[in-house]
Amino acid sequence: MRPPLVVRFLLVGVLNTGFSYGLYVILVWAGVHFAVANLVATVAGILFSFRMQGRFVFGNTDGALLWRFVPVWIVLWLLNVGLITALVRWGLDPYSAGALALVPTVAASYLVQKHFVFNAVRRRTPTRHT
Repeated sequence: MRPPLVVRFLLVGVLNTGFSYGLYVILVWAGVHFAVANLVATVAGILFSFRMQGRFVFGNTDGALLWRFVPVWIVLWLLNVGLITALVRWGLDPYSAGALALVPTVAASYLVQKHFVFNAVRRRTPTRHT
């Protein structure tokens, strides 16, 4: 039995987040500004996530959906950087700010991918009548 959709999303998300956040931390540690570090980590994470979410969560490997996935992640990146910026201005260090900003970004990511990116595939799937 396959785990529920949201569980698969979270499992793949944890793997992707670990990858992306690890890259973000390495770049910030190396002296890269947090916004640039976040952009690089997000782009790498987008490519990884698109493949993993499509295959293991939503059961779709249609590369054509990347045109929906990328704009969604641009908006999510802007949300994430905005949250990190606000948290840094409130006195948090970029590492903690980056970690805290993940919570609302992950929630938004799930909702938008489920209802906008991969939902179109479900609507195009022919209904089987028995």
